[in-house]
Formats: sequence, C-alpha cells, structure tokens
Amino acid sequence: MLDRAVSELSKPSKRLPDQRWQIYPQKPEFAQKLAVLTNTSPIISQLLINRGMETPEQVQAFLEPESLVLPSPLEDFPDLAISLELLQNAIASQTKIAICGDYDADGMTSTALLLRSLRTLGAQVDYAIPSRMHEGYGINKRIVEEFHSEGVGLILTVDNGISAFEPVARARELGLAVIITDHHDIPQKLPPANAILNPKLIAESSPYRGVAGVGVAYILAVSLAQQLGETKGLIQPMLALFTLGTIADLAPLTGVNRRWVKRGLQHLPKSNLAGVQALIQVSGVQARGEGEQGSRGAGGAGGAGGAGGAGGAGEKKFNIPNSSLLTPNSSNPKSLKPEDIGFRLGPRINAIGRIGNPQTVIELLTTDDMGVALERAMQCEQINASRQEMCQQIEQEAIAYVETEFVASLQKDRVLIVVQPNWHHGVIGIVASRLVERYGVPVFIGTYEDEQHIRGSARSIPEFHVFEALEYCHDLLGKFGGHKAAGGFSLAAENLQVLRSRLIEFANQCLEPQHLKPLLKIDAEVNLNQINQQLYQQLNALHPCGMDNPDPVFWTHNVQVVEQKIVGKGHIKLTIAQTIDHQEYKIKAIAWRWGDYFRLPPRVDVAYKLRENYFNGNTTIELELIGVRLPIQLQQFFASPPIQSSTTFEYNKRQYTCGFYKNGIQAELRIKNSEGKVLAMQPGRIIGLLGTNRQNAKEVDISQPQYDNIIQAALQALSVLSAES
Repeated sequence: MLDRAVSELSKPSKRLPDQRWQIYPQKPEFAQKLAVLTNTSPIISQLLINRGMETPEQVQAFLEPESLVLPSPLEDFPDLAISLELLQNAIASQTKIAICGDYDADGMTSTALLLRSLRTLGAQVDYAIPSRMHEGYGINKRIVEEFHSEGVGLILTVDNGISAFEPVARARELGLAVIITDHHDIPQKLPPANAILNPKLIAESSPYRGVAGVGVAYILAVSLAQQLGETKGLIQPMLALFTLGTIADLAPLTGVNRRWVKRGLQHLPKSNLAGVQALIQVSGVQARGEGEQGSRGAGGAGGAGGAGGAGGAGEKKFNIPNSSLLTPNSSNPKSLKPEDIGFRLGPRINAIGRIGNPQTVIELLTTDDMGVALERAMQCEQINASRQEMCQQIEQEAIAYVETEFVASLQKDRVLIVVQPNWHHGVIGIVASRLVERYGVPVFIGTYEDEQHIRGSARSIPEFHVFEALEYCHDLLGKFGGHKAAGGFSLAAENLQVLRSRLIEFANQCLEPQHLKPLLKIDAEVNLNQINQQLYQQLNALHPCGMDNPDPVFWTHNVQVVEQKIVGKGHIKLTIAQTIDHQEYKIKAIAWRWGDYFRLPPRVDVAYKLRENYFNGNTTIELELIGVRLPIQLQQFFASPPIQSSTTFEYNKRQYTCGFYKNGIQAELRIKNSEGKVLAMQPGRIIGLLGTNRQNAKEVDISQPQYDNIIQAALQALSVLSAES
C-alpha cells in the first residue's frame, strides 16, 4: 500500500476559492402558484421569491415598474421645496451658482446633469471638482473661498457634502447659500446648509430611498424644470445621464431606480447627447432588441416565455403585458443592457476620475459638438487602458505583500489593512474590491501621499459596515466618508498602527469566523441539459439586473472538467461535462482572473451566471464561473470517512479494493487492483500517485478519464458502504 506522508503527494493544484455557498430554499409549489397568477414561468417565480417577493402585487410592481404609483418627491424630500425656491430665485436674479462635484462616475454624471439642466433653464452656473490627488473627496474650504472670490451666491454639492460640516459652515459665514445633494450615510452632526437632499434622510419605505447622487440630482433637476414649465427637451438627456451614473455607481436597481433605468437603457442608444453617442461608438457597445443577444453577462438579457394557465377559483390573476416584458420581440426598440454600462461605458468614465482630469468627462457629457465628444471619448479609452494596467500591477504587489505579512493572522484579525508607498490612490479602491473577493474579509487599503500622510479606500463584506468602522476610528482619521459597503479616509502616518489595532478590535466585535469567506448567494440548481436559449431568454423578465436585483446564479453538482487552459491575463477557459441518463452534455465556461486556481480538480460543483458568446455569427450560451468547490459527496468523505472505510467494487469487469486512510492530518483515497498497484489521491489535488509502493510510484494526472472514471466508481462503492453502515 501507499503509506508515506501526505507531503509526498507533490504538485497539487492551487487552492480552490474559499467561499460560503448560500443556496436559497427552493419553493416549487409556491413558485408554480405564483407563475400561474402572474403569467410568468416557474423559474422566474422562484428567482422573484429569492428576491423577496411574496405576493402577485409585488411581482407585478417589479416586473412592470411603470405600474408603480410614485409619490411626489416634494412629499418625500422635506428640503426639496426650499431647494427649488433657492434655485428659482438665483435664476431669476442671475445670481452665480457653483456646483461642487465628485470625481467618480456618480459625481461626474451628477455634475454634468445639473450643469446641462441649469444652463438650459437660464442659470449662470459653473462647477468645480476637488483634486483626487491633492485634496481628496468632497467640498473643502479652498473651493468655498474660491467660489466666494468669484462672486458665487449659491453652492450646490452633488454626490458629496453630507459630512462637510466645516466647509459648509465657512460658506454660510461668507454669506453663501448652500444646497447639499448627496446619498452617503448620515453623520452624527449635519452641516449647516440651507437645504439638504439625501435619500438616507427620508422614509425607508419611500421608492426614492435607493437613489444614488445622480438620482438626487435628477429629482432636483426634473422638479425644477416642471416648476418652471420648461421640461421640453430636458428630460431625455437627464435620463441618459441618470442611467449612466446609477449603474456605474452600483446603486440598487429597485424602486424608482429600476423604473428609470429601464427607460434609460432603451433611450441611451438613440440619445441626442453627443458624449453618450461617442462613448458607445468608441467602446464598441451595440444596442439590441429584447430578443437579440447580449455581449457579456447574464441574468437580465434576452426575453422570457410566459407560462402557467388560468388561476384557480377565487384567485386574482395579474395579466402582465407580454409585448415588451416577457416575449422576445425583435421589433422592440433597441436597448442597452446594464452590463454594457457596468463593463464598458462606466469604467471609461470612472478611469478619468481615478487617474485623469474630471474636466474631460464633464466636457464629454455637456458638449453638443460631436467632434469634441469623440476626442474626449478617445481620451477616456486611452486612460482606461492605463488604469487596467495599473490595477493589475498594484493587485499583484498587494497580494504578494498580504501573503508575506498578513495571511497567517487573517482569521484572528478579521480585517485586512494594507498600506504601501507609490501606489496610485485613484485605483486602490478597485484593488480593495479584488482583495475582498480573494480573502473574504473587509479591506482597508492605502498609500502614502507623503511621509506624514496616508490616503485610502475601504471595501467590505455583508456583515461589516465600513462607515461605522470609520466612525469608530474617527479620532485617528482626517477626512472620511462612505456607506456600508465602501468608504474613503485619510490619516496621519503615525496613526497607522493604532488604526490597525482599532479596526481589528471593531472587526472582532461584529464578525464571526464563519463570516470570513466570500458569500456566494445561489438561486437554484440546474443540470447542463437544461441550459439553452429558452432558459437564457426567460431571464429577461428580471432585467435590468444590478445591486439588490442581482444576476441569477445557478449551480450544477459534480461536473467533470474535461478541458481547461489559461487565456488572456490569468483567466481559465474550460469545458465541463455532466452525464444524465447515460448521455453526456458539455458546455464551455470562463472563470475571470482565476489563474491562481489553475488547474481545477477533475470533479467539482460549479456556480455560475449565464452569458452569451458569439463568434463568426454563431451565438452560444456559456457559463461565467463565480464559484467552485469539491462535490459535497467528496467533501463529506474526506472530512469524515466511513467508519468501515474500505470495500471492494467492480469496474470494467475487474475487481478493486478501495478505502480511506489517514496520511498525516488528511484522509487519502486509495484504490488497489488485483496486481497490487495502488492509485492514491487527496482532495483538491489534480496529481495522484500510482505504483506498488511510494518509492517507485509515479505521478499521474487524475483528471484524465481513465483515472477519473475509476475514482468515481470507487466513491460510488464507498457511498453505498456509508449508507449501509
């Protein structure tokens, strides 16, 4: 038998993603009933149940957002009336208005939206955006005093200002009126502005509660145009900018966001904004009809077939219109998908704010000159390419640093604080997100502005509130702000070690060890023979997908990885197979940035989104892997092998014995033939040993069919044994 130490099994595959799989409870009877009542398919009903919908009325409001009865924003935003009065008076008296924006996509689209609308309504208006490199986020005293020296009478903040107590106090001291429009979390002490518009200050039940900064700007601009009776020609351009900013800022696609984004995605391809057309042209995005194919991503592309029959006696039946919602119809207006913005347009805008000059984007989105727009769009394209290279380099450096310094203490610390010199703080937020994805803990990442000062970004996991963590450390920080999932901060370098200790203290108060794995929420199990165009098209009923309405995630049990290779910059391209009723079904898949997990084991459970791929005029459905784990059966065997852990079985008319044996601290599966040859393998490894003893055993790739098939037969025999014992 093969009985040496575990360490002698060499060349293992890299570790698998360390994830928590949370599979929604399936409710087939309820889903079927809901499907009948709402004229949807049962799979769509199950997905809607997973998203919190329990009644036909809720389903109708979700699937047909135009049916939502909206209250007047004047009812829900207490300071909207005074804000409109201040703006009307400024326009009437030609008082100078100055917008203070932000350098992310939300802030820049908000700034452009209010610039365009206020200029069209006759205001004297200009803008300023603080320097990311030299000043950081939010309005500051320098900007306030510069506005005052230029004769500004009214300051309008967008996507910032809710935490800017001192700058706003200074503005009021100088005699300037201030309207704050923001959506970030509310600090303990509000600034002394004349008016504050922030959805976090209104009722949680309000449909406006989830709007981003650009949503607040949109509500203000539309309300002002309506009050002045000047809406003609204004609404559609503002809707385009609202849609860009909302999706790029990862705002929840629920309530009014869902309603307006759905409209905006249909409008964007034919937008009369030169900048939008230039962005679409330069990025290669193609608009499609409801029944046409998407370019990347899933869950929210295609159309869906209505299913179900008549409702039962006494049941109310909601007949949701099929024409634009549930049925593929190539005559429908061309539309963009959220992923077109999320993966194509948004990053090109965001890249400017990260490492370029925000003025480029403001000019792009406010110009009516197509020549200027194309020039600015090309600048966005080039800077985004530089941003991608920079992100990759910093991510590699950060991982190397973490693996050396912190990985051993992550379970104890429960938070990761990574600070290094010479990183560009414009992109470290992206790197923070990737580190969260990799390590499953909240990440605070920073870089030195100079020897005395550090500026950073934070990204989180569901159980950790970034803004509360920053407030817990407020005495150690300079400026800070954010919300539950993300934030920004600055501090004196001398406070770094104390900050690290304080954040570890906070993390240990709110996080348990089981939280320290990325959470993967999975909607339903499907087999590979169920994946086809029809299923893909049905998912259109959930469109548009995004935050709080995520792309559907499916999983398939115990698939075989038959091909895999590295492509591009560390992606795994693979083919997986599943045998159902003696028939093999294969499908291609891609796993973005999973090079560290190559090669994957021969048998795995996979979690994925559906995506379309077209090549040479052919469209196929593929999987976008977001999770992989050893099959439950295999995990259970290796975690606690059967008490009587050896048995015999027959394979290809030959007799074998198999069993689990302790080898060091792990269990090892061994399979022995009648000639005394033993195949030994351990969980998660793709290399096994084959031979009559350890000394002369050779390494073999157990993902090859001749080995994998016999391993599956052995596991089946042991499964029967386990059930009987």
